[in-house]
Parts: sequence; structure tokens; C-alpha cells
Amino acid sequence: MSQRELVILGTASQVPTKQRNHNGYLLRWDGEGVLFDPGEGTQRQMIHAGVSATDLTRIGITHFHGDHSLGLAGVVQRISLDKVPQPVDVYYPASGQQYYERLCYSTSYYQNAELRPHPIAEAGELPVPAAPFAMRAVRLSHPVETFGYRIDEPGGRRILPERLAELGLSGPLVGRLQRDGEVEIDGRTVTLDEVSEPKPGQSFAFVMDTRLCNGVYELAAGVDMLVIEATFIDGDAHLAAEFGHLTAGEAAAVAARAGVRTLVLTHFSQRYRTLDQHLAEARSRFSGDIVVAADLMRIPLPPRR
Repeated sequence: MSQRELVILGTASQVPTKQRNHNGYLLRWDGEGVLFDPGEGTQRQMIHAGVSATDLTRIGITHFHGDHSLGLAGVVQRISLDKVPQPVDVYYPASGQQYYERLCYSTSYYQNAELRPHPIAEAGELPVPAAPFAMRAVRLSHPVETFGYRIDEPGGRRILPERLAELGLSGPLVGRLQRDGEVEIDGRTVTLDEVSEPKPGQSFAFVMDTRLCNGVYELAAGVDMLVIEATFIDGDAHLAAEFGHLTAGEAAAVAARAGVRTLVLTHFSQRYRTLDQHLAEARSRFSGDIVVAADLMRIPLPPRR
């Protein structure tokens, strides 16, 4: 199993279908499990996908429409039922505080786990205790307050073996160079920069329910994987604009302009029985890797650059 992958729990928009559950997306990132937009039925989809409540370390809710949040009630109760040992950080728009509280305390249950709420009032960096990445929220354009999420791993450096050989560096000297940033050899100082090159960290963006806006491009800029709603086809662009959504063509054009590596389309309207047109429109605008998401699919993050 990939250490970094996206597990698709649901791909429907407002109305689920026989093939598509309401939204739900689990990002596995080493020891982290970030659950985005748990719609109705998420807990059961987790069972089908082999995802345990103990896998969850964070939950991110883009907005409080039911297809993106009604599953929170069951998920938080399952977290307590299974006595998840780690605190689970929950991010959501601050304007929906009442909805968050209603969902978390919708029925009586024994609270045996710790949820740490992080209401988002403004776009910016989010607190991610002990995470191996940075996470930020960016405002989107939808009839209710909505934020997208972006995850970025810090960059590092990649050692170049040929440069080590040229300078006669091997064994413990290489370890000391990586630890201290420089080492003395044959009367000269060799720095880490001389024998390495920048290694960018991996990145991930999650964009749901929104019209085209600056926030969409900010989230998508240069990411390894962009998960983005494609509720409508281009022929229904008037509906997308009216209800605050994107078409498949618009989503793909964003990916092309932003330099995305893997594009994942999801959040499909129930009006479409097949998604062939979504894929065709996306391919006409984006030449990179495209995945039309299906329930219970697992999508590995692209290999490191």
C-alpha cells in the first residue's frame, strides 16, 4: 500500500446514486490520515475501503452543505466508540460553528476521544500539531462560506553521488555533511549545496464547491495532486455559474494553467449516468494525468520530482 494516497469514499454531489455515495476523501500521508468532507454514509464507506477510525488524525470540512458534512456525526461518534488514542484536529468555516456543534452532539453517546476544533475565520496557515506538512485554507466562491485546503511538505535537498565521488567524499563524512551542512576534506570546506540539489516537497490541494475565482488558482498552483469538483459538463456551464460550481472543462483548464501533475475530478451531479463527457472535456484542456474518481478508488500521489 502506498504511504501517500487518496482513498475515494464518495463522489456524488447533492444527491447520491446507486454508484456514487456522498462525498468523502481520505488522504493518507505517511502516518497522517486527513478526512475531507465526510458526507452522509462516510462511516460505511470507510468500512468498504478498509479505513479505520484509528487512521484519522485530521478532518477538514470545506463548507456546511449536507453532502459535505452530514457524515461528520457518525464519524465523530465512531472515533469515540473506537477510543481513538490520538487527538483529532477538525477544521471548518467559523461561520458554521452552530452546524459543527449540532453534528458533533446530534445524539447521546459516550465521548471517549479528543476532538480539537479549529474554526477558520480567515484564509491562511492552519495549526497542524506534529504534522510533517504545512496546511492552509483559502477562501472559495459558493453561496455559503467555503474554504479549500492545501498541504505542502517542506522541501529538502537531494545528494548527488557523482559530486561526492568527484570530491572524494564517502562513509561517515557524508553523514557529517548532511548533519552539519559542511565538512573539511583535504584542507578545504565542502558545503552541502556543492554536492546536492533542491528536492521539492510533495503538495496536495482540495477544491470543492466553488465558481472560478482567485482562490482556486492559488490552491492549485504547482501541486502534485489537485482534487477538484467537476459537478457539470461544459454544456451546463450556466447551471455551474448559477449554483456556484465548476465544469469538467473549467477544472481541467485550471490544472493546465496551474501546472498540476495529477488531476482528480469528482463531485458529479446525479444528472449524468456516465462520465465519458467529463473525461473528454478535461482531456481537451489538460495533457497531464487525469483521474475521473470512482467510489472506493485508491490514487497514489505522483512520484517525487
